[in-house]
Amino acid sequence: MNRISIIAMLLVAGMAQSSFARQGYHIHLKMPGVKDSTVYLAHYYGKPLPTIYKRDSARFDKNGNAEFKSNDSTFVGGIYMMLLGDRKTYFEFLINSGDDITITADIAKLPEGLKFKNSPENDHFQEYVEFLSVYSKKQQDIQKEYSAARTAADSSAIRKKSVASSKELTNYRHESVKKYPNSLLASIFNALDVPQVPEGEHYLQDGKTKDSTFAYTYYKAHFWDGFDSQDDRLIHAPIYDAKLDEYFTRLVLPWPDSMEKEADYLLRKAHGTKDIFKYTLWWLTRNVENSKIMGMDEVFVYLVENYYMKGEAFWLSPEELTKYFDRAQKIAPNVIGNLAPEIKLPNVRNKKTESLNDVKSKYTLLVFYSPSCGHCQHEIPALDSLYRSDLKSKGLKVYSVATEGEDTAINNFIKKYKLDEWTNTWDHEHIGDWRGKYDVYSTPTIYLLDEKKIIRGKRLDHSNLGSLIEMLEMKAKKTKTKS
Repeated sequence: MNRISIIAMLLVAGMAQSSFARQGYHIHLKMPGVKDSTVYLAHYYGKPLPTIYKRDSARFDKNGNAEFKSNDSTFVGGIYMMLLGDRKTYFEFLINSGDDITITADIAKLPEGLKFKNSPENDHFQEYVEFLSVYSKKQQDIQKEYSAARTAADSSAIRKKSVASSKELTNYRHESVKKYPNSLLASIFNALDVPQVPEGEHYLQDGKTKDSTFAYTYYKAHFWDGFDSQDDRLIHAPIYDAKLDEYFTRLVLPWPDSMEKEADYLLRKAHGTKDIFKYTLWWLTRNVENSKIMGMDEVFVYLVENYYMKGEAFWLSPEELTKYFDRAQKIAPNVIGNLAPEIKLPNVRNKKTESLNDVKSKYTLLVFYSPSCGHCQHEIPALDSLYRSDLKSKGLKVYSVATEGEDTAINNFIKKYKLDEWTNTWDHEHIGDWRGKYDVYSTPTIYLLDEKKIIRGKRLDHSNLGSLIEMLEMKAKKTKTKS
């Protein structure tokens, strides 16, 4: 056989060998003294305890042996746990796709008392667990010292001790990353790493003016440095949800354009993964959809139009996707900054058609209410009081729409709360499409429009309306001064 043929055979053999590489997992669990009971293989998914998910289950035999086996090609690994049948006793361990490991556990000594065969990574993980046990005791002792401190000098000394102890933990993780750079443990430690803001004075480009925002800017710019958004194993660790929450709660300005920019940034980093991308898009969507901050519905529409409608939400069924599309379609016409859709409805008193666009004023308050709504009975008079005492003089007029009720009930409501200065309308024939245009699914629903009928605020109430108008007034003054 010639040399070329031998090389060809070796290449073919190598290809065949790689195509049959182990996938899934094989775990042999030994727990002497535990028998005839179920044990669960569970995992995290972005969040910490108590949020865990069952992956597999097995039953101990009379000798305390249980076996887990899977050839699932989608398995990626992460921090997993063995959860005993009492649903309270558990221990964590690391696993990667293709692992074939044996775990011997002493139930009386958990989470210590674990021995691993064919898994050096778990040996390192156990060393870390033992370090954490000592570290935790030190922290508890420091807290006791804090409680016992009597002077500022005592507190200062204890604080220094606490900082030094925290550095021990950071240094341990950094050293572990250096020793085992390509390990799952290194990926987890990098993901847990917190940006260390350089000490000392920091100045702007002129070299003279102190940069008061340096710490914030540096921390935000380096927040995701250690998190590998292409490593799906990290979703099976109790890390990602907390990092997302900190980033968007503490570091990202709650403005639509900022939120959209940061969402795009994180989704680009995670693109191509299965779980990190899925969790990121799900978290961002849920966060803005449930937000109480005005304007976040614009971000919801942005995510739906740029990701869900473009096939990026690969895990959703057509029926589930349709719900997102329908919701975005309802919100899109009335996001802040859009021209308010026209409404033409009959006046409650004289049945004359009242056009929203014909209301000539610096500001128009568009109010949807129901005379039988308990919250409306509290909010509407408070709103009218604010209107009479302050907002009327600032050029605001009110256009109201009764969403339901009989003519008598609506007229009585207007009379009771003395709303004669408002433009009060009622679609008694139910022919208008205002409910869809303004996404009115509850009452009261309140919008603020400017003189051009651009939506400047939504989902408002009497407690925040005045401050919003004040902010718009200040912004207008600044713009006028600059021009």
